[in-house]
This record gives sequence, C-alpha cells and structure tokens, in this order.
Amino acid sequence: MTPEFIQELIETGLPGAQARVQGDDGVHFEATVVCEAFRGKLPLARHRLVYATLGARMGGEIHALALRTLTPEEAERPA
Repeated sequence: MTPEFIQELIETGLPGAQARVQGDDGVHFEATVVCEAFRGKLPLARHRLVYATLGARMGGEIHALALRTLTPEEAERPA
C-alpha cells in the first residue's frame, strides 16, 4: 500500500476532496483531508466518511490511519 494509492482512493470516494497522505512503512499512515462534505459534521462522522472510501483495506492492508479532517474554511485558518 502506498500513500499515493490511499490519496487516490480518498479523493475518488469523496468528490472534491483534497488529501495529503504520508507513511513510510506501508501499513501506518497519516492523512489530512479537506472536503466540503465535512461541513456541519462532527469529527467521528468525518472520519467515517474517509474510512468508507477505504473499505475493507482498513484494518487489513492499512493497519493504522491517523486522520485530520477539515472543511476548506478550516484549512485556510492559521494553525
């Protein structure tokens, strides 16, 4: 599993999303996902949307995925 493939899965599964995925060992990854679909949703609901794009790969090919999920406005704010 590669960060690029995970990014493609997320961006395909969440139209309009922009994902940045990192991970060096092929099973543990970190992702920042910016998507309008997150507006008005709590963090758990946002994470579920992302996990749905990855399906059965979660817990299998992808052992762990740390997520940061933001709306476009949240992403524009200084950290």
